[in-house]
Amino acid sequence: MNAKILYFSHGGGPLPILGDPGHASMVAFMRALPSTLARPEAIIVVSAHWESREATLTGGATPPLLYDYYGFPEEAYQLQYPAPGAPKLAEEIAEMLHGAGIGARVDPHRGFDHGMFIPLKLMYPEADIPTLQLSILHSLDPAAHLKLGAALRPLLERNALVIGSGFSFHNLRAFEWDGVPRPDARNDAFQDWLIATCAREMPQEVREAALTRWEEAPGARYCHPREDHLLPLHVCVGLAGTKAHVIFDDAILGKRALAFMWNA
Repeated sequence: MNAKILYFSHGGGPLPILGDPGHASMVAFMRALPSTLARPEAIIVVSAHWESREATLTGGATPPLLYDYYGFPEEAYQLQYPAPGAPKLAEEIAEMLHGAGIGARVDPHRGFDHGMFIPLKLMYPEADIPTLQLSILHSLDPAAHLKLGAALRPLLERNALVIGSGFSFHNLRAFEWDGVPRPDARNDAFQDWLIATCAREMPQEVREAALTRWEEAPGARYCHPREDHLLPLHVCVGLAGTKAHVIFDDAILGKRALAFMWNA
């Protein structure tokens, strides 16, 4: 397997770039992460901030940025990340998905959302690696996202970096916006369940069955009132077909959050 696969928590809007102290551990982690990876020839980002009826890929040669956040200082809307797109790869992936019986299309006009450009500004500030985004499915069906990941397995033979950009805790009402971590048993229980499910040896079919029933896990709906930020993990698990390694387990906005890597 040549590709690297990551799932990580991308933080609250543009706050990681704006110097928010509640993101300090995440920012340090993101900036150090490329030193542990071979430089990829392409990056594919599955972002929690893009949902569509069928799997959709950015197909522009120079996608614009989508400032899909609200109420932040003006500088948050002046951020730039002029990474080149990867239109040929987008078409290849669409064909890959069609071959697996999954509906897919390429959108030549859609831009990069902050689930892509905020973490990549930290990881690869030069913005010189061809990048595309892949949507999650509006159905929010966990089994469909595992299947979507499995259909991408030809990418494993490429020197590519596949990123599931979400957040392993995403309850906006429960974040500690002052950035101070406080005890939270329900958060801990769900993060522990994710580690036990994703990072331990077990048959892949058992792992995927557990992730299909993720709502039954302790603290599940507290951590994810809506599962958009969890489902990029399902795509990564389906793609990798094996256990992950925990590479981040720390507080973001005062809540425990995780990152996983496959083929570490």
